[in-house]
Formats: sequence, C-alpha cells, structure tokens
Amino acid sequence: MNRFRLAALDRLAAADPGLVRLRLAGSAVLGIVLAVAALLPAHLPLTVMLVGAIAAMMTAFTVNDATPGAQCVTLVLAFLTGAASITTASLGSALPPLDSIVFVLLIFVAVYAQRFGPRGTALGSIAFFLFFFPMFLQAHLGQVPQLLLALAVGVLANAVVRFVLLRHNAEAEFLRVRRAFRARLAAVVRAAEAHLAVGAGERTRKQLRTSLARLHECVLLIEDTAPDVVDARAADRLRRRAIEVELAVQWLASTVQRTCSAELGADVRDDLIARLARFRALMERDPRELPLISQTGEYSRMLVEGSRIDEHAAPGDGVRKALAELALADDRAQRAAIPEATVDPLGDEDDDEPESRFAYDNGTRSAIQAVVGGGLAVLGGELVSHQRWYWAVLTVFVVFIGASSAGATFVKGVRRLGGTLIGIVGGVLLALLVGGNTAATLGLIMVCVFGMVYTARVSQVVMAFFITSMLGLLYSLLGTFSLAVLWIRLAETAVGAAAGILAAVVIVPVRTRSVMLDDIAEVLDELEEFLQHACGLLAGEENVSIIELSRDLDRSVEVVRTTIEPLTHPVNLRSARRDYGWHVLTTLETIAFRARHVAARAQPGQLAGTDTERLRQFTGRLLANIDVLRKALDAPGGPTPGTLVRDDGTPVADRVEQAETRAVLSSLSHLDEAVISLGGVFGLQATDPRAPVK
Repeated sequence: MNRFRLAALDRLAAADPGLVRLRLAGSAVLGIVLAVAALLPAHLPLTVMLVGAIAAMMTAFTVNDATPGAQCVTLVLAFLTGAASITTASLGSALPPLDSIVFVLLIFVAVYAQRFGPRGTALGSIAFFLFFFPMFLQAHLGQVPQLLLALAVGVLANAVVRFVLLRHNAEAEFLRVRRAFRARLAAVVRAAEAHLAVGAGERTRKQLRTSLARLHECVLLIEDTAPDVVDARAADRLRRRAIEVELAVQWLASTVQRTCSAELGADVRDDLIARLARFRALMERDPRELPLISQTGEYSRMLVEGSRIDEHAAPGDGVRKALAELALADDRAQRAAIPEATVDPLGDEDDDEPESRFAYDNGTRSAIQAVVGGGLAVLGGELVSHQRWYWAVLTVFVVFIGASSAGATFVKGVRRLGGTLIGIVGGVLLALLVGGNTAATLGLIMVCVFGMVYTARVSQVVMAFFITSMLGLLYSLLGTFSLAVLWIRLAETAVGAAAGILAAVVIVPVRTRSVMLDDIAEVLDELEEFLQHACGLLAGEENVSIIELSRDLDRSVEVVRTTIEPLTHPVNLRSARRDYGWHVLTTLETIAFRARHVAARAQPGQLAGTDTERLRQFTGRLLANIDVLRKALDAPGGPTPGTLVRDDGTPVADRVEQAETRAVLSSLSHLDEAVISLGGVFGLQATDPRAPVK
C-alpha cells in the first residue's frame, strides 16, 4: 500500500509541478468555506451568501500578481470593481435594456484589459463575472448593501487564505518542483523502456515526446522558482545544470529511438531495459537524498561502462553511453540545487520600456469581435430563453478570453460546447444523487469548484464539465432545478459559441496564420539577440547570462505552440494543414533546443583568439539568414526576399581538443541547420558556397 501511495504522490507531483494548481484550487475552496462561515451568523439570504462565495472563488482564481504587495493592491481594486459591477447589475435588473447593453460592453473591457498584464486580466474577469452572477441569482436593487457586504467578506476570506493559511512558501514549492522534476525525468525513462520493449511504435513514440515536453515545462519552472530560494549566482548555476540534464535526457530519447531502428538481439534489448529500469529507480528517490546517487555502485558502473565505448561500439552501447552522461549531468544538477543563500528581495527590476497600452492590434480586434459576438448572443439568446439569455453572452466571453485568432476562438467554442454537454449529464446525475440533501449538495459544489480551478489551465472541456455540473447543483440548491433548464443552458452555450465564432470569422478576422507569422517573427527577434550575445560571450567581449536569453527564446516558442494549436488540433479536418503546423512547431522546438545546448555549454572567452574571426563570420551569416527569413514572414506570398546561405565549413574547426568547445560548435552548426530548415518551410531556398559554380 505504501508503494502505491508513493507512486500516486509521484504522479501528482509530475502532473502539477510545485503543486501550484493544487494550492490554487485549495485556496478557492477554503476561501468559500471561510466566507460562508463568516456570513452564516448574519442569517442572510442564500443568494447573498453565494455572492460572497463567488467573490472568494474569483479572487483566488484570477489574482496572481508576482509579489504579495501587488496582490494586496489587486484585491482592493477587485473589491471596488466588483462593487461597481454588482450595483450596475442590480440596477439593470430594473431596467431590462440596460443590463444587456452593459453586459456586452463589459466583454470589450474584459478582453481588452488583457493587454495590461495579470492585474488587467484579473479585474476584467472579476468585473464581468460579478455582473453575471447577480443576474443569475436574480438579485434586485434593494439587496445591494447586503451583496456588497458579502463581496467584502469574500475578498477578505481570500486574503486570509492567501496571506495566512496557505501562504506561498518559496523553499517548499522549490522542493516540490524538484520532486516533480524527478517524477517527470522518471517518466521519460519509463517511456524509453516501453519504446525499447515494443521495438518502436507510434504510441510509445508519442508517449516519449509527451514526457519530454512535460520535463521541459518543469525545467522552466525550476528557472522561475530558483531565484526565490538561492542567490543569483547559484540560480544561474542551477539553471545551467537543469538544462544540461534536459539535453542529456533528450539525447537519451533520440539514442533509444535510433537503437530501436537497428537489429537488436533479445538479450541486448532486455539488458538495456533493465539498465533503464535500475536508473529510473535511482531517479525516483527523494531529491534531498539525491547527491548520494553518485556514491551508489550502479552509478559508478554506468559511468565506467559508458567511458569504455569507442568507435567500435557494440549493439546498445549508444544507449549505455547516453545513460552514463545523463547520470553525470543529473548528479551535477542535484548538487547545484542545494540552497546556499537567500535572494535579495529588493533585487533587480525589469527596466524594459513599457509597450504601448493603447493601440489597434490583434488584442483590440479581438475585443471588438467579442462585443459584436456578445450582441449577436443577446439576440440569439433571447430567442432561446427570455430569462436566461446571459448564458450565451457568458460563452462569448469565455471563448474570446485568451484567444488570439479566429481558429483559437473556434477551438475554444467547440471545447466549451463539448464540456457543457458532458456537464449536463453530470449535473443531472449529481442532482438526482443528492436528492435535496443540502449538506451533500454543498459538498459536491465544493468538489466541482475544486475541479474547475484545478483543471482550468489543463483542459477547457473538463473545466466546462465542472462548471455545468456545479450550476446544476446550484439550481438544485435554489429549488429551480429541472432537466429543461439544463437543456436551455446547452442551447444558450451553442448560441454563444456560434455567435463568437461568427464574429471572429466575419468581423475584422484575425487569421491563425497571420498571428503565427507575427509570433514566429518574435522568436526570430529573440534568436537574433541570443546569437549576438552568445558571440560576444564566446569571443570574450562581454560577460552576459545567455541562459536568460535562451529562456526568453523558449517562452516565445511556447507562445507559437499556443497560437498554432488550431492548425494541429484534431478538430481541423485538413490533414495537410495539421502536418504543416506540426512541421513549423517541430522546427522551432529544434531551434530552441539547440540554443539551450549552446547556453548550457558556452563559457566566457571560449573561442577567443584565433577562432574569434571565424566565429564572427559564422554568426554573421546566421544573422543574415535570420534577416532574410524575417523579410519572408513580413511579406507572405510575395517575391522571395533572397536565399539562405549554408555553412562553408570554415567557422567550425575539424579538431578541437576541449570537449565542451566541440559541443558548443556542434550546437551552433545544428542551430544553423534548424534555421535553414525553418526557411524551407516558408519556401526559401538555400545555397551551398562549397558547391562548384556552373
């Protein structure tokens, strides 16, 4: 039983690095409990107490500023914003045309407010939902004082949970992230075992790719949380070691896939699987004990066997060597993870110039589309139900929040509709299950709230399921539950999704490809900056942390991953477009991977002296290729702005004594090839200066 418990905890740590989502969901539930407990002695109506519960839930869910001080400010602003929304919604109930007009305008405000960062997104969402729920609860103007009291109690309940009961503990979260890193590293090794066991297969290949992507997410989390626990120098060292581990893991996965394509005897295959399993057993130990891994016999045996492999390698030796390199990189990373000092809380601030907050761009167009979609939803929703038209407007708001293109809106609309349909079934079953039992109904509502917050960042379908199930229970609690009401909810959701998609496609449409090209241009800008500073670092002309620059490049690629999802999603029935999307994404991921490799290995002045001029030639040609590619992205479908130039072989020495330098040069060459491959995706030709002139 203990083994199963530990396995379950490992899976939880791997699924939720740092248990961030668990803390958010727990904060929402605990805040609701505190708010309701504080309001109960006042014997307020149920609808009023529900507003307090909603305020506690919304502030837990949306307020996520970087510092406690900023969170305090946002909570105060959330109360003021919520008070204005509740008052206006209650006034609008007496003037029916006013409520629909203000509700639609609030969509514009909430969608447009996303450009103001986390605080803008939080306040926009709170303004919208605290206008919506009084309509849902049919609040009237005479209840406004009680509703404002409930709002204040809900915000205060969240503040108590946020700053006292479930206060953020940087060291504990960092340890949880390290445990998640161990679990995800073990998941990659487990997937490699499965891939070897079946002799390669599409399913195991997909599992391997998924586990690598999740490990990469965890590496980014380590980079985010490390400065909160250790000093700047130690954080930089830890980031470098974590990237080294990721590179070693990716090399192991690639080697396993290549090994599967060769003829392997059953004994060799079984031996490799057993080695991977033993290594995984070492990885699954408590990270606080992991420096002792270097003292185990298994660890020493892997290093010795890996060092004996030469050009006359036997079958499976590539996997053995990759495993030894991973063991070495992992031991270094675990030693670097030991906190040595705390970071100065008054550290350097981001002094980048703020971008324009008021401009006509994709965000503004999305806000305009949302208003039009909201107006259409009001008209269509009124045809379905004169009393519950606001569900259609809510759907428009949900599909436009976070959507940057027509394709993204379409995907979110489909997910919302699918989750609502499944949630209706769940809501009916749960309502029948509790059978009017108030305590059981409240308990299941808390479960739905927890599930909604916990899955919000993972699956919109599952989140919509929990929302609809919770609403069915709320209807049951309010004594208005019926199957007809839930079917109206589904119909309104369909109307809202259709209105949002229609507005996104017809009104100043933002095409997925257009947004994708803009995001790829941002990736190229980050890559250009990375190469310029990497050249200066390697030449000994500057001492800059290119780890940070590689991280910025990673973030840009993640933005493209989100943008391109409508192309790669199964809802896209055109296989050619799906293949195109995957090709673009895979090429960008390769660029980011090679940049991380350079960042992990590069040292100041590593190529100073006689190699400096060749380094400048190499990076200069690569920067010129990036410029040609950027021009092609700026004018898609236009005349070719030029051709890409391949490496003529001179910048990279054939023989370099230091292994670290060889690794950097090799990664730069692979990065060059990845950029040329990206140009090929967009129809750019590449010339080879070594080819004879005809």
